[in-house]
Amino acid sequence: MILLLGGTSDSLKIAQGLNEVGLDFYLSVVSDYGKNLAATIAKRVIKGRLNPKEMVEFIQLHQITQLIDATHPYAIEVSKNAMSVCAQLGITYLRFERPSLISEDMITVKSVKAACEQAMNYTGNIYLTTGSKTLAEFLKYLPKERLVVRVLPTLEVISTIEKLGIPNGQIEAIKGPFSKELNRELLIHNQARVMITKESGQAGGFFEKTEACKDLNIPCIVITREHLDYPEKFSSIEHLISQAKKRRSSGLS
Repeated sequence: MILLLGGTSDSLKIAQGLNEVGLDFYLSVVSDYGKNLAATIAKRVIKGRLNPKEMVEFIQLHQITQLIDATHPYAIEVSKNAMSVCAQLGITYLRFERPSLISEDMITVKSVKAACEQAMNYTGNIYLTTGSKTLAEFLKYLPKERLVVRVLPTLEVISTIEKLGIPNGQIEAIKGPFSKELNRELLIHNQARVMITKESGQAGGFFEKTEACKDLNIPCIVITREHLDYPEKFSSIEHLISQAKKRRSSGLS
């Protein structure tokens, strides 16, 4: 049995691929939104963040022999925990990592604080496309009245943002994917003068965001990923699934 740690559009594609090759798996997600999406593809869906102890118990209870980590590139602690648990239990850990699209002409930083410091070098509205989870941290360093935040249109997310004191007029609740043209129009509509985003890769619409900024000559500040030393890493879903199937067939895990 495989435990697939989800949370990205990639994890849904991986789940579909596992179905196609006949590999049984549990798909782990953290939100109601993720659970609803996962239920259209996976037979076994579990919701909620697993701490290391809970992960060990789940793996032992359900006889998990492989763990596929397809969590968000910035869910670093989850990946660290998963690698540690797999090493502890002697099971296979496979990581799917989106290829980086960083280029030399981008403004890159390593932290939220550094991104905010860069953004404060510019005047006008700051268009934030980093999601709702880290918004409270951004508010430590940025004036609330200058922010326009783009987030998923779920009640849970909107409620969280409203509790942080962001007015409705500064919340853009909309679900992607976003083309370069749509990103461009949203930047114009919100009178954005700088964008802050994450190195989310092609599946996260990173290229379309950065290209829209280039078109409008708007600075794009990119918070880069922390790079971990994964034991086995794949940037191709096909190669990942092939390896998982090979290990199951050979009895390696």
